[in-house]
Amino acid sequence: MDVLYARGRATAAEIQAGLPNRPGYSAVRALLRILEEKGHVRHEQEGARYVYVPVMSPRAARRSAVRHLLDTFFQGSTERAVAALLDNSRLSSEELDRLARLVEEAKKKGDSV
Repeated sequence: MDVLYARGRATAAEIQAGLPNRPGYSAVRALLRILEEKGHVRHEQEGARYVYVPVMSPRAARRSAVRHLLDTFFQGSTERAVAALLDNSRLSSEELDRLARLVEEAKKKGDSV
């Protein structure tokens, strides 16, 4: 999806060329078919080629992926996910301060709703 978002639209061959450790062409086509079945991409036919286009915005895709991650590994709990990330990270003092500010901003938004 990263390659597709960066290009806006691309053929399977163009997507394959943009991937690190290039998987086989058949693997790329199979993944695109799965992504299309799930509603993440669609294709347009241009001559004999299929050109793939993302259906969701990157922001919507990110939100969907995070929701899936939370549901799959953390029983839907954002708190558990954040605790796991903090437990396994080596954050600097500055990074922890930025996170603390984000938590405070989230609290203020929650109070105003």
